[in-house]
Amino acid sequence: MSGEGAGRSEFALIADLFAPLTKGADGALGLLDDAALVEIPSGHQIVAAADTLVGGVHFRLDDPPDLVARKALRVNLSDLAAMGATPLGFLQTLVLSDAATDSYLEQYAAGLAQDVKEFRMPLLGGDTTSGPGPFTVTITALGTVKKGEALLRSRARVGDILCVTGTIGDAALGLACLNGDLNVSREQTEFLTSRYHLPQPRLAVGCALAGLANACMDVSDGLVADIGHICAASGVSAVIEQEEIPLSLSAKAAADDDGKWWQSILGGGDDYELAFTVGSEHLDQALSLARKADVPVKAIGRIADQTDGRVGVVVIDSSGAELQISVPGYQHR
Repeated sequence: MSGEGAGRSEFALIADLFAPLTKGADGALGLLDDAALVEIPSGHQIVAAADTLVGGVHFRLDDPPDLVARKALRVNLSDLAAMGATPLGFLQTLVLSDAATDSYLEQYAAGLAQDVKEFRMPLLGGDTTSGPGPFTVTITALGTVKKGEALLRSRARVGDILCVTGTIGDAALGLACLNGDLNVSREQTEFLTSRYHLPQPRLAVGCALAGLANACMDVSDGLVADIGHICAASGVSAVIEQEEIPLSLSAKAAADDDGKWWQSILGGGDDYELAFTVGSEHLDQALSLARKADVPVKAIGRIADQTDGRVGVVVIDSSGAELQISVPGYQHR
């Protein structure tokens, strides 16, 4: 790790706040070297995923630093889940702004420590530097999966059943609450904002689906956009039934009060639930495995052949009419 940060010196920062997060990972070498040593079980492959969270873009500048840390790790864990991988460890790169004081970083590290313990995901190394821009976090997560069993986007088949875990749209509505655009009860606000701040990576379900589901990815950019990514990679189309999309009581209340919130539910993103396709003959098995993991799973549609050469996603209402989605998902540029 190299560079300079506000407050503690670089090496004091590493020794005090981040070296303790390597517990159980001998290959991290106490963060005393510039690289880590990683061993993987025989017959397995490494799954590597990286995400960058920029302050003011991917999280609010006034978000609690412990939740920023936990979200940064969890969105990467969600990528591992979408591949059917078991977590192994992670690398972290921090760009420290002037706002990243010792107090801020102590809270950040405390939050990270919670999830390192919860998900058995030790820190292996990384880099620390400083810059004029906002506080920025990049995490590279490593996991393992048996050779040939990784879940991919490119294997959806015509006739597959399209499923999702959990509930959809909560995080986008939570952000709307934080921005003052959505006014619901205090209890509903707390639930929705918690879903925005602290996603739940579906690792147990992802691992259970490895070798069973045909295609999978996590819902980060938006339900329609991400299922569209599966369609594009697989050369198919998807039909989603609006009335089958699982909603929390809070999201349902918002949508029932004003139908405009369906646009956020379908295109808002940040849910970090899994969207996967499975052959109809394996649907019951997939649902059973999810129940064992104590995660709800709902079939929301099907994979269809291309329509007039079009690869994409259609959302239909209870009458069979196609819904018009103004913004199907987040665009990174």
